[in-house]
Amino acid sequence: MNNNNNNNNNNPTTVAPRGSKLAFSRRNMLTAGAIAGGALMLGGKARAAESPSTPPDHNHGGAHPATHTPRSGEHFPPGEPGRDYTPVVVPNGWTLPYRIVDGVKVFHLVAEDVEHEFAPGLKANCWGYNASVHGPVIEAVEGDRVRIFVTNKLTAPTTVHWHGVLLPSGMDGVGGLTQRAILPDETFMYEFTLRQHGTLMYHSHHDEMTQMGMGMTGLFIIHPRNPQDPRPDRDFALMLHEWKIEVGASRPDPNEMTDFNTLTINAKCFPGTQPLIVKTGDRVRIRIGNLSAMDHHPIHLHGYYFILTETDGGVIPESARWPETSVLVPVGSTRTVEFVADNPGDWAMHCHMTHHVMNQMGHGIANMIGVQPGDLDARIRKLLPGYMTMGENGMGGMTEMGMSVPQNSIPMVGGVGPYDEITMGGMFTILKVRDEIANLNEDPGWYEPPPGTMSLPATKESLEQSGVRADGASAPRAPAAATKSWILPPPLRRAPGAPHHHGH
Repeated sequence: MNNNNNNNNNNPTTVAPRGSKLAFSRRNMLTAGAIAGGALMLGGKARAAESPSTPPDHNHGGAHPATHTPRSGEHFPPGEPGRDYTPVVVPNGWTLPYRIVDGVKVFHLVAEDVEHEFAPGLKANCWGYNASVHGPVIEAVEGDRVRIFVTNKLTAPTTVHWHGVLLPSGMDGVGGLTQRAILPDETFMYEFTLRQHGTLMYHSHHDEMTQMGMGMTGLFIIHPRNPQDPRPDRDFALMLHEWKIEVGASRPDPNEMTDFNTLTINAKCFPGTQPLIVKTGDRVRIRIGNLSAMDHHPIHLHGYYFILTETDGGVIPESARWPETSVLVPVGSTRTVEFVADNPGDWAMHCHMTHHVMNQMGHGIANMIGVQPGDLDARIRKLLPGYMTMGENGMGGMTEMGMSVPQNSIPMVGGVGPYDEITMGGMFTILKVRDEIANLNEDPGWYEPPPGTMSLPATKESLEQSGVRADGASAPRAPAAATKSWILPPPLRRAPGAPHHHGH
């Protein structure tokens, strides 16, 4: 058995300075390809890498020279963590252990009911795998032969689809199309050789709307047999999802089409999300999958730019990579980004759709912005003790007020921060970068900025020195011309007798 969750492998020789190229040169690539071919020969797999029948290199978009890609039925010795790859870190999650039987990695998934906590105060009865929502990360190596048993402990039939994995049709897991459904208490076996590497996924493909909406998804990560990019020091695996959980309800509503109110990273919404912890100088990889029902998610990281290095279709050639501070992760897709963590601090990381960083109580309520309640509270409390008008200045402060909320629900925004309430919720987490850290699996606490590097209330002296008035009167105001709507010029004059044209 092997469980490698939250392992760390520091390799300072792989750390590149910020802004350096994260990939290798074409010359190095050719050398690596030659070495890879030698390794395959030593492994007893002597089939020519340049064989005309070798499939296209799906991991390099055809831009890189072809490396040997295992064919169906052909596989290599099982890849080992540490030796062949740096295991991924799964915040709020875990990696599925495996056995090796006759050279095959054997995994076992159990589809079942799971009571899942989204954040303290909010639980729901979901469907997942092996007592967790989402399912555990399956981690393997290109060329591995994998055998995955799926036992159905639900009351409904199910299947598992290996999303993006290149495999024989009969192993694709589409209920009714490539196999019959797995009935309750049945166990099916899937077996195939991994012919690619990348960040892929798995999910139910029987009654998808219901079963994925109840949580039956997971990540399937395949490491390269012959990695050509430097290994990351920290390799994070994140799955995005969205849910509709009515306040006080005990189950998600998978029938919801648009009005999702619980947005999650690895099935947790803030403040229940576990931070991503790295050392200063670490080469960091973040893999993000999205099996939400309806929404794409632009994931934004503060304090850094990163390089988009992979999609679920494979590695992006070095010449086609570009820097970003937000990466859009479409539904049914994965994106992988990399950067060097050279900027210590606590850095927010979140979906930039603002309604995706709020929790379940913020939907369907009246707009109270600007309302002046006067004595409304006192009058209503005669009928409804404890009533308090809220929202006239926004939704911040709900956590600090400590106001009670309905059973099995959480405030729309808010987590306790080092200085104030963090007025975020939903798809929000924190990247913690530290110069010195003893245990990467323990929260190091809040970052303490060096003196002079943190925003504070302006002093009278600093205002006077800079010619700034505290009442705002010295600040430039928008010119009137900059706030006017544009007025189109009058139409051209028509010649006498010319017909009217209406653009049809």
